[in-house]
Amino acid sequence: MGDNQTLAEQIISAHTEKSVKAGEIVIVDVDGTMSHDAGAPYSIRAFEAMGGKKLWNPGRTAFVIDHAAPAPTSEISQLHLMIREFASKTGSRLFDAGEGICHQLMVENHLVKPGDLFLGGDSHTPTYGALGAFAIGVGATDIAGAWLTGKTWLRVPRSQLVILEGCLMPGVFPKDIILNLVCKIGMSGAIYEALEFSGAGLDNLSLSGKMTLANMAAETGAKSAIMMPETDHGPLFKFLPEKFYSAVHRVDLSELSPQVSLPNAPDKVTAVERVAGTKIHISFIGTCTNGRTEDLRAAAAVLKGQKIPKGTQLIIAPASRSILTEAIADGTAEIFLSAGATILPPGCGPCSGTHMGVPADGQTIISSANRNFPGRMGNPKADIYLASPAMVAASALAGEITDPRPFFKS
Repeated sequence: MGDNQTLAEQIISAHTEKSVKAGEIVIVDVDGTMSHDAGAPYSIRAFEAMGGKKLWNPGRTAFVIDHAAPAPTSEISQLHLMIREFASKTGSRLFDAGEGICHQLMVENHLVKPGDLFLGGDSHTPTYGALGAFAIGVGATDIAGAWLTGKTWLRVPRSQLVILEGCLMPGVFPKDIILNLVCKIGMSGAIYEALEFSGAGLDNLSLSGKMTLANMAAETGAKSAIMMPETDHGPLFKFLPEKFYSAVHRVDLSELSPQVSLPNAPDKVTAVERVAGTKIHISFIGTCTNGRTEDLRAAAAVLKGQKIPKGTQLIIAPASRSILTEAIADGTAEIFLSAGATILPPGCGPCSGTHMGVPADGQTIISSANRNFPGRMGNPKADIYLASPAMVAASALAGEITDPRPFFKS
């Protein structure tokens, strides 16, 4: 690896035969792939059309059934069967329905490591950048090609630097950081670039919080999102002076207030004060963005001893079975059930709009998910607001968008 390289350039260089710079098109070795039930059938057919018989590395090939799980129709059940049979035939790793969401499972099961170059058949694959990996979402045929060869091609992206300073105030969460940043950058402000996160403020976040940031980097158009991986011997890579980045963004976490993304575009973001009081019908907590243990505990801190009023639904989908098990063991699940919430099987649930929580015409949803485009949850005639799990819980109690900070005063 040469001098004056961004994190993205350093990782890509380690996976090809030369030192690379932004703009170059290169063939790279991959460390692993992930496919889920919404895309894996296409990859399987493409692999077979390529004449594929044997996977490049079954141990580094993972399948997850999470988007429409358990299967809502016989047609989808047939696709799930195709995935199970292919995984069994090739000796690859299968996470079946109910085990959880693909991105959470890749991290929980240590299938992605710092410095990896990882491919996922999902646009939110950059989530693994929280570990210090260069992880990108690719199409079905690119996945199939990697299964066959262990390689892929890409154009080396430019990088934007995100510097986080300070500490979050009580009642403000990592989701608020990334919503604010998506607003600043815009949905097309980082197309085919990498967001590289740094700063003392980042050190104050848990892995769960970092995953939230990396996950929603996709909403800026970013190819990937990377945070400095640490080893026993210090940082694995190095940051460059600011002049080497295409853009630099600073966020003072201590000045941040709870943020809300308005319907139809993740970058239409405002402070909660601007929309507080907006009536909501459905509150949803979960997804690969905010369905982890600390998210559920933040929501439970709001809901403890409270009851959700009639006319309002609260739906919760833990990001994995292990997270659900933990929520049962520590009493979080009991708080949700006592409040009147519905707990779904671990998985994507209503986020993708396939089933379990599709709203009616004219209904308003507040969700901890990552996208709120028209039809995202299965009905283009419903409105979706995005917010932190704590705000979603507070809004469920009030029946309207509500600032969660009063629930976290010491």
